[in-house]
Amino acid sequence: MIDLGRHNLLGIDISAVDYEAAVAKIIAHAKEGRRCTTTALAVHGVMTGVLDAEHRYRLNRLDLVVPDGQPVRWAINALYATNLPDRVYGPNLMLRVCEKSAQEGVGVFLFGGTQETLEKLSHALRSKFPDLNICGMRASKFRPLNLEETEGLQREIIESGARIAMVGIGCPRQEVWAYEMGDRLSMPILAVGAAFAFHSGMLSQAPEWMQRCGLEWLYRFTREPLRLWRRYLFLNPAYAALVVWQYCFRSSFSQHRESPPKKELRYG
Repeated sequence: MIDLGRHNLLGIDISAVDYEAAVAKIIAHAKEGRRCTTTALAVHGVMTGVLDAEHRYRLNRLDLVVPDGQPVRWAINALYATNLPDRVYGPNLMLRVCEKSAQEGVGVFLFGGTQETLEKLSHALRSKFPDLNICGMRASKFRPLNLEETEGLQREIIESGARIAMVGIGCPRQEVWAYEMGDRLSMPILAVGAAFAFHSGMLSQAPEWMQRCGLEWLYRFTREPLRLWRRYLFLNPAYAALVVWQYCFRSSFSQHRESPPKKELRYG
């Protein structure tokens, strides 16, 4: 089990952990009924925080921010000699948490995606983990929620008996949701990005060799070029340049420029 604490990457605190440590922390907090807001950040997620001071504030108030992308792991290893042997890939983390939840009798709640996605996802998870207790599901409305809707969703999750909430509404909305709901729900919140789409069979994953080489972005770009070309054309080179800058000037990217959010966004 590896847990080397949090390390500043371009102003974002990344947790230098492995799967075992991340799962152990999430399950322990679930059993104790305590919050553990968790997300897995790849390059896009890191750069979203770099470019938005309010979102950077949110990310740095989450309890566990794991290195989802290989370039994020490589950067942490280069900057801090952490020698992490692998990334903590959000979709795999979700499966490992589900597996441990099934073993420990910890119920989960699924929030995000469409009703079709949730039905296929729940079927896939129950097939893989027959003892997993999926206490409830709620599809996204794909718009901001009003206060009454937010409180209703909060009650639904709590009253379901779930001890872990898994959210898949895309980056950065899911990290905003985890930040805003963290103190409303006395349980771990696990933001897992495209994991709902992957595990439901709605979206294909990159081959293992591309994931190991940090080329998952290229695979996803070939599948959704019109939606993703701006992200990868601008953010990937900017990330690489900024990491080199931080490596050369270690005092850069202080977090003092964070800005507390002026209002709740209430994504749902």
